[in-house]
Order: sequence, then structure tokens, then C-alpha cells
Amino acid sequence: MAAGSFEGQYVWSPAADDRALARACMDVRAGRYLSAHEVLREVRKEFEVRAHRSLVLASVAADSDLAERWLAEEPGPDAALLWARVAMLRALRMADAGDRRQGALARIARSACERAAKLLPEDPTPWVAQLALTRLDRPQDPAPQGLLTAPPGPWYLFAHILRLDAWHREAHHRFLSFFFTRYGGSSSASWDVAAFLSQRAPAASPLRLLPLVALVEDYNPSALLADQTWEQPQWISAALSIYHNWFPQVAGYRFTPVLDLAYLAHALLMAKREFEAREVFSAMGPYASRMPWSAFGDPEEQLTKARRSCGLPVPHGG
Repeated sequence: MAAGSFEGQYVWSPAADDRALARACMDVRAGRYLSAHEVLREVRKEFEVRAHRSLVLASVAADSDLAERWLAEEPGPDAALLWARVAMLRALRMADAGDRRQGALARIARSACERAAKLLPEDPTPWVAQLALTRLDRPQDPAPQGLLTAPPGPWYLFAHILRLDAWHREAHHRFLSFFFTRYGGSSSASWDVAAFLSQRAPAASPLRLLPLVALVEDYNPSALLADQTWEQPQWISAALSIYHNWFPQVAGYRFTPVLDLAYLAHALLMAKREFEAREVFSAMGPYASRMPWSAFGDPEEQLTKARRSCGLPVPHGG
């Protein structure tokens, strides 16, 4: 993995330095799906990369008929997966907008996920897409032992995904988000689930970041001393543990995990560990993500402020 140096401007593309994915996104925007087929087919057994690539491609394809056209013209597991991802995104967007069509779109998305799962049964990605949809119908499976609040949720579906891929990153993040307050959960449940999932994960896993994600999600700028939360010993310890155990693994990644790096850099900076934060920002190169910065204001302004605090270059005029 080589993110590249910062040359004066942020790159907000979720494809980051996955060059093949970036080219495929350009082709999808132009109405062509051949390269999308190639980048998904070559990672059929690399579930983490397949999940990432299919989600990025779907975000580009969701406003066109490309996924439907590909599935009609050349049906197969990759076309079916992109269609499932596109249908998932459309249903979630409608739900977030309060559109009354969300129910119909959710049914279409679930059907698309089932089709994709049948075509490539060992791939957890279609099941992860189904997991994302559970915040619309709120299943209430009983929680396993070990959680203080025992929050009900889509535990059975999550368990099925873990049997396919025990440490699937997106699955864990989708599952945690089910318990967010904005989707009908509660702060206590999201804290509980984040702690439970992260403690299960290996020390060098990016899943150790889940409590930091919950911390940002729960951020309330009007609360007394809200920004000092990250200076509490437990959060300093958590951020430094991730920095020492997971961050060194990033150099071996196929693409820069920009979002995870951003959460880590933010936590370190808020904990006043500028030296460590600077290293994480440097590893990100020019690539940027909206979160966690958008929770605190305009993402570009917040990112620029953070980089400047670490003595790093910022966009011209920033």
C-alpha cells in the first residue's frame, strides 16, 4: 500500500488508491460495466476487498440503470452482487429521506440479495447488504450472553455472516449501526455492542476501532466538555493500542483504509497525541473521507484544522 504524498488537494474518492477500482468507477459513470466485472471477479475469494469494491461501485451506479442492464445482458454472480448493492443503497436512501416508496424498494433489495447469495454462496457480501437493510424492519433476535444491556437485534443474520467470515469489517460496522440512536437504537446499546465486538477481535484488527466509531456517533457538541471526552484515560489507551497494534499492518493493505485511518487520526488528535496522529495522517496521503469530520462541522474545514494542528500541509488557501 502506498497512499502517495499530499500535493495540495484532498482526494475524496472512496476508491482511494485502488487504481483498478477508480478506473472501473469512471467506466460505470460512462455507462460501461466490463471493468466493474473484472474488478469484482478477481476478488471473489477476497471478501474484504470484494465488499469494499462492490459498495464503491454501487454508490456510482445507483443513479443509473447500469446495474439492471448488466444483470439483464450478462447475468452472473458479479452482476447480481452489484445489483444487490445498488438496490440496497436505493432502499436506504429512500428510508433516510422518509419516502413512502422505501418498503417496495426494500423488498426489491432483499430479493436481489437472496439472488446474489445463491449464485456465490461462500461470499458474505450479499448477506452484509441484507444486514444493512435490517435497520428498516428492526428484527429483535435475543442477544448472546456477555452484553450488559442485552440489546435485541439482527443477531441471527450477523452470526450467519460470521460463519462465512469471522472478522468481516463491513458486517461489524453495519451491525453496530443498527443500534445507533438515529436508526431507532440507543446510546447504551451501541456502546455495549461496540465494546462487545471490539473485545472479541484480535488486537491487530481494525475492528478495535468500533468503540471510537460509537464515540463519534454519540458526540453531542452542546454537552458540557464534549470535546474533552477523548482525553479520558480509557480513550487515550484505546487509541494508542490501535495505533501500536493495527496501524503497522496498514502498510500491507491492498488499498489505503482511509475511513479507519481517519477515525484513528481523529481520536489521537483529540487525545492530544499529535505525534502519533501526524503519522496516521501521513499514511492517508491525499485521501479523505467525510467521516468522522462531518460530525464536527464541514468535513474539509475540520480535516484541514486537524492536519494543521499536526504541522502537516493543507490545501492551498485552507
